[in-house]
Amino acid sequence: MGAALEIRNVHKSFGAREVLKGVDLTVPAGDVVAVLGPSGSGKSTLLRTINHLERPDLGYVAVHGELIGVEVRGARLHELPPRAVRRQRTRIGFVAQSFNLFPNLTAQDNVAEPLVAHKRLDRPAARARAVELLAKVGLGDRGGAYPRQLSGGQQQRVAIARALALEPGLLLFDEPTSALDPELVGEVLSVIRQLADTGTTLVVVTHEIGFAREVADAVVFIDDGVIVEQGRPAEVLDRPQQTRTREFLSKVL
Repeated sequence: MGAALEIRNVHKSFGAREVLKGVDLTVPAGDVVAVLGPSGSGKSTLLRTINHLERPDLGYVAVHGELIGVEVRGARLHELPPRAVRRQRTRIGFVAQSFNLFPNLTAQDNVAEPLVAHKRLDRPAARARAVELLAKVGLGDRGGAYPRQLSGGQQQRVAIARALALEPGLLLFDEPTSALDPELVGEVLSVIRQLADTGTTLVVVTHEIGFAREVADAVVFIDDGVIVEQGRPAEVLDRPQQTRTREFLSKVL
């Protein structure tokens, strides 16, 4: 099926601090990749370079063979216009840890909004599709609720439904359960498991080791801006080759 995601020699600095130090990663279409690492290791920055919320200082990202945020002119990469980048982002779903729902809109309208704005659906059609998507994440009966009326787990599931609305070819999750109470984590992970079963390509930054072991096709351990180790879950989690990976896992398992 080819690669859904290619990251090549990506570097990113903020001031004098180099956060990503030459990251290379290939994700085959349909795979689920769990990204593990300590706080401050560069995990979230890596995700944000994939959809060009952060522009790499060096290197490039390609999704389904298309360069993201840049184009080749001559022998150099040049930044695309903002409108073109926004259009590319509609094909890359992104679910953050903080939900980012519009508080003044119902769950149904939060999901319908990108369909109106980007798919140019009329509002009745967009709201009908939103009901279908909310049902897919187990919230078919909560479309009329506002975010303040929903639990954290329910809000995150609305955010997932919204990310699915544009039928992205790649879905990114940035620690989707870190803002949730422990008893709500399972309901969000269950939805992500269901997405994995549909063959959607997922890159999930997570601290949930059990989820990574059960659902991921590959686990990537990143530390200090570099990928230290990657491989199948049983290899990385049970038989890590690198000392830094073993140290990290000894603290979280």
